[in-house]
Order: sequence, then C-alpha cells, then structure tokens
Amino acid sequence: MTDYLTTRELAAMLRVKERKVYDLVAEGSLPVHRVTGKLLFPKAEIEAWITATGEAGKAGQSTRKRTAQEGLVITGGHDPLLEWALRASQSGIAALMDGAIDGLKRWADDHYLAVGLHIPEADGSWNIQSVSTAYGSQPIVLIEWAKRKRGLLYRRDLDRKIGSLSHVGKLRFQSRQAQSGSELILKRLLDQEGLKKSALNCVEAVERSEMDLAMAIAAGKADVGLGIEASARQFQLEFTEMIEERFDLLIWRKAYFDPAFQKLIRFCADDTFKARARDLGGYDISALGTVQFNGA
Repeated sequence: MTDYLTTRELAAMLRVKERKVYDLVAEGSLPVHRVTGKLLFPKAEIEAWITATGEAGKAGQSTRKRTAQEGLVITGGHDPLLEWALRASQSGIAALMDGAIDGLKRWADDHYLAVGLHIPEADGSWNIQSVSTAYGSQPIVLIEWAKRKRGLLYRRDLDRKIGSLSHVGKLRFQSRQAQSGSELILKRLLDQEGLKKSALNCVEAVERSEMDLAMAIAAGKADVGLGIEASARQFQLEFTEMIEERFDLLIWRKAYFDPAFQKLIRFCADDTFKARARDLGGYDISALGTVQFNGA
C-alpha cells in the first residue's frame, strides 16, 4: 500500500488539517479511491496535483478555478466511445468534435477543456510532434484515450472485397472534412500505395464525423470511405483494417484535476465503460490514461 496515502498522511504532506482533506474530496478536487469505506490517495497522482496547484503548504488554498471564458467542452477529432462516455458518466462535459486539426487550433483560445487528437506523424507515431510544436513549452499533458482500428468501410451489397485504396476504382468514395485527422491518415495511406486523392471518385458532400460517414455509406449516398471499425459495426458495413491509430486527449495539467474531468476518468475504470468499448469493437483501451507527452 506504499503507493497510496491515508487521509492523515496526506494532511501531513499538505500541512493542512484532516478536515480540509475531506473538504477537498467533497469538492472533487483530489484524486482518490474509496476502498471499504476508507479514503486512499494515489501518491503519484497526488504529487502531480501538488505540482499543478502549487506548493504543498498552499495546496489547500490553491485549487483550480475556471476562468470566465473557459467551458466544459472537449473539442477535436470525433470518437464514438468518448462521445458516449461524456453522456454516460454524467460528467457535465459537452463535445464539439469537428476534426483534430480544427480542435488543435481552437484549443489555443482557452475556451475548451481538452482536445481529441489522432494526427499521424512522419516517424510513424501519433500526435506527439504536433503537440510539442504547438504547446510543448506550456504546462500541458497528452494522455492516451484508446487505440482504434481504421480502414475501408463499404456496403455488403457491393458483393466484392475491397482490400486497399487501389481496389476502390470507380466506386463513390466518401470524404471527411479537410480539418479531420481521418483525411491526414487517408493521405498517408494513399502515399503508401503511390496514389493521389484525385484517383478516387469522391462524392461532392463531406461528412463531419465517424458516424456520419458510416451512415452516408449505409444509406447509399456513397459506396466506400475510410473510417473506424466501431462505425462499420454499428451500421452493419464490411470493414477492411488498414491501420491502428492512437487517439489521445490533450489537456492543461490543472484542468486534468477538474472535478468534471476526474468524474469522466473514474467512469472509464468502470466495467460498464469497458463493456461498451468491447461492444463497439475495434478499440484497445488497455493503455487509457497513459501519459504520452508532458509539456514544460
């Protein structure tokens, strides 16, 4: 149990009375686990909380306050599991998921709690270089949400297997908006096959979420598109896996300990969340919460 602190040990560390610790727990300000009625505080998360809120002696008085313009909104790339978890956890966090690139730009305005990213990097990794370039000198943290299987979605009535982008031919291809991570991944996959997007017979309309793309194909508005397995399953589409991507959440260190965000994170440790990820399909949530990058 050396990885956890008791209420008395934490009070001594913070140099506050035990009553103050209970008050912080009631506010949702502290990372805490309840085991058979006893409060246990994970030492590593407490140390990160102290770093985020100030010196230990001031920790009792420096809990994070939301600025007037800041909202409880997650922006960035669309993810069906995250969208569901925001509702099911009753966290109070809303979503404006209109593309990873769009979200990375919006996040600079301080109006958003976190941003979802799945940006492919030149070295084969995900998100880190983009985050480091844009915000590496600031107190931010990039945490893993899930790994997702992405590939070609197409209707079963086509009566043919589409194993690669070169097999798409004259079939109508459904695109996403230019600000989406999906379009960046599409470009990478096209490059790997020596193709340009002009080789695809793209429909005029674009779809702005993973689910909208799958819905358009299922409705016959297009024949094939690049999406995630979870969407293919929901709309009973065929799926050919082409890549496993990593979807991360970028958040300010202090905002990580926001009561609403902590409520979401705690919900993700519940069996209900794990069952939902299995049912949706194409998700690997085994590393959820892993820190992928720390800012200055």
